Amino acid sequence: MNVLNTAVAKEAGFEKKARPVKVLQFGEGNFLRAFIDWMVDEMNSQGLYDGNVSVVQPLAQGMIGMMKEQDYLYTLLLRGIQKGEVIVKKKIIDVIDRAVNPYEDFSAYLAEAENPDLRIIISNTTEAGIEYRKEDKPSDAPPASYPAKLLLLMKKRYDIFKGDMSKGFLLFPCELIDRNGDNLKKVLVQLTEDWYAGDKAFMEWLTGANVFFNTLVDRIVSGYPRDEVETIWEENGYRDNVVNTGEIFHFLVIEGPTEYEKEFPLIQAGLNVKWCDNMTPYRTRKVRILNGAHTMTVLAAYLYGLETVKDCMDDEILSAYVKKGIFEEIIPTLDLPAEELAEYGGAILERFSNPYIKHFLLSISLNSVSKWKTRVMPSLVEYIERKKALPELLSFSLAALTLFYRGTKADDRCLNASRVVDGKAYEVNDSPEVLDYFAGLWSGKTAATAEEATAIMKDVLSRTDFWGQDLSEKAGLAELTGSYLQKLASGSVRDVMTALVKE
Repeated sequence: MNVLNTAVAKEAGFEKKARPVKVLQFGEGNFLRAFIDWMVDEMNSQGLYDGNVSVVQPLAQGMIGMMKEQDYLYTLLLRGIQKGEVIVKKKIIDVIDRAVNPYEDFSAYLAEAENPDLRIIISNTTEAGIEYRKEDKPSDAPPASYPAKLLLLMKKRYDIFKGDMSKGFLLFPCELIDRNGDNLKKVLVQLTEDWYAGDKAFMEWLTGANVFFNTLVDRIVSGYPRDEVETIWEENGYRDNVVNTGEIFHFLVIEGPTEYEKEFPLIQAGLNVKWCDNMTPYRTRKVRILNGAHTMTVLAAYLYGLETVKDCMDDEILSAYVKKGIFEEIIPTLDLPAEELAEYGGAILERFSNPYIKHFLLSISLNSVSKWKTRVMPSLVEYIERKKALPELLSFSLAALTLFYRGTKADDRCLNASRVVDGKAYEVNDSPEVLDYFAGLWSGKTAATAEEATAIMKDVLSRTDFWGQDLSEKAGLAELTGSYLQKLASGSVRDVMTALVKE
């Protein structure tokens, strides 16, 4: 079977089109290829955009060699549930024109700055990618960090076009950090002060000719389908070593001047994109509903005896738990229009039910203490503030977390634990200080009595270093979570959760 390339695609009835390169993309991984590159392909296909992408490999080791062997073509398979219907879409994506590895050919990387058509900068260099590294120098070829690499390219752009203000970039970082565009600009300004302190004109060009957008990205990308790739190749009639898979759902929020939308007509193409002047409500919605529903569910579901998110949605009690938690305890704490929140909540339930994506509960359980603080605690606190009552499921989720973390210290990496329902051993992974705390908390304790269980929960709730506030001061919370913990520790996980969803 032939490997996908331009000739093989043509035999299959698909012809790669030549277009000007308008987008420079830092990152060749699965997410950007299933999200931004797919969006560019959608705009091109509708005749709304005429642009291709040049990819920069941000790390020394990457996959642009494999992509080059296929003439930068790859198959994207999107699968999921939409409005109750299973949807499968498959397409060859042809928008990547070329790729460069700055570690092997730094001059070729800098040459991208000479392209007069280049306008858009995209990046996804992991959460740690947008960082200031004092060690980076303008003489490095290349420097280690993404912002330092980018600044050298921008300085080359400035020099080549003699400070032309019309040759700046629109920058859309996709890293999963809050206010990613603002943070990228801040690092670039700091590096400019370090490297080009006397060049005020360049600083004015950097901050005046370039527009930094804050973004929020949302799509589950499952990547290379190792378990089913042979079947996919057989169906396609060709091998594809960089085939990519993801869910149908997608959502992109862009915070910044809306007049630039015409240059990157994502909304006009019918894509699920919000271009706004304040992305905070949408970030809060995602963190509270999508991430919050995950975190309030996965530990309890694992203690219940399940293994994946899909298992939860296939179980009558757990699926009711997720739905009740989203619609009765999380959504009432948010301020976006009710119809919009309901639609998003419904989409989350469908995404969790996606039969094509296997999300293991133990994988999601990593660092659950910090996740609970960020994703669940704000909903709990806001619910108490608005309703003057305790949210039962959100409160229960902290008791489940506390039991999940009952284990003995193995090393600085994990606790060894076992679940009550079947005795199955598992590892609890978190920071060393969190592991030390829970190992000490549970030492010699069983939570067999109401008094002991409540004392355990009061101790957990009072950890201001974990939560940023003393949650034990919330009236009745220690007693409620303590009652849940006692029942969970006795092995009554299913009974407790059944009672919660049927009340």
